[in-house]
Amino acid sequence: MRLAVAMSGGVDSSVAALLLKEEGHDVVGLSMQLWDHAADTGRTGRCCTLDDLSDARRVAWRLEIPHYVVNLEEEFREEVVRPFVASYLDGETPIPCSACNAKVKFATLWDRARAMGCEGVATGHYARVGIDGATRRPVLKKGADASKDQSYFLYDLTPEQLRAARFPVGELTKEEVRAHARRARLPTADKKESQEICFVPAGTRAGEFVENAAPAFGLPLPTVPGVVENAAGERLGAHAGHFRFTVGQRRGLGLAAAERMYVIAIDPEANRVVVGGGKELETSEADVSSLRFPSGEMPAAPFRAEIRVRHRAPEVPATVHPSGDGDARVVFDRPVRAVAPGQSCVFYRGDIVLGGGVIAKHRNGGSDRERRGA
Repeated sequence: MRLAVAMSGGVDSSVAALLLKEEGHDVVGLSMQLWDHAADTGRTGRCCTLDDLSDARRVAWRLEIPHYVVNLEEEFREEVVRPFVASYLDGETPIPCSACNAKVKFATLWDRARAMGCEGVATGHYARVGIDGATRRPVLKKGADASKDQSYFLYDLTPEQLRAARFPVGELTKEEVRAHARRARLPTADKKESQEICFVPAGTRAGEFVENAAPAFGLPLPTVPGVVENAAGERLGAHAGHFRFTVGQRRGLGLAAAERMYVIAIDPEANRVVVGGGKELETSEADVSSLRFPSGEMPAAPFRAEIRVRHRAPEVPATVHPSGDGDARVVFDRPVRAVAPGQSCVFYRGDIVLGGGVIAKHRNGGSDRERRGA
């Protein structure tokens, strides 16, 4: 079988290519040129840079597989970076990795791979694809290594994309991946992991990037002074832009208070940041929009699931009430802290990803907090 491997220049995708070749597949390495880092000042994150493309090429040479660089800068700019900036300006906390997976890696890149005669696209994600015993359809599963599981970023793959997806390292731990890389003497065996957002220069906060990038996308920045208030509407301070804050943030508020204060809501239209104590950060329910189910079937009746509202957050039991129009109301069994609009809300049952959506509204301390304000 001819398979394309999205080679980022890291050890995980390098080993993905190695394992597929050792299984006897006809492997083609594809690296994505996503962002022009020439305009960045200072050192950028260790993902998707020219050095990474060079590392991917060296690995392909070592494995004796063809390697191509695919320029997807325009697609990445419009499908990932622009929505990222717009989401922050809308008072949300977006996840660019999810958009990149669904709209670039398993969409545009898959189209290019298919044109080359490939039957699937593999990545270095720590996730797995299984088969539902009843429907015989593919299902998305957590990675075997719970500490590295990346299924949270893949919930919004379409059924067609999931059928084409391959995750060769999903059954392995990170140390096992590095051991395979050392065995094959791959140049990325001991390369450090990327932790940053690939298009945000290292040392630059997301809010600063948003402020600098917004004019290029024709997106307006706030024109009214930024204020910090409590839930009762009392003014506590000022700020330089609501897009510099996220729900749950505690540091950098510039406030002197007797108790710890957190961002509990953001009102982009008024350029207002609402803060409160830890109890006000707790959420009992959340409205979720843009639902996706990798199995292709969206449940019509309420169902039970374990819910994850952030990548590293513990799962919380909840009841999901679908509305029938692509939205749902999620009622948690116990309060959850720092549920941020714009983040993904992913539904699990055991190690299977049922689906998920984007958090649109949450209820903190007994009141509603919506995407567009408090």
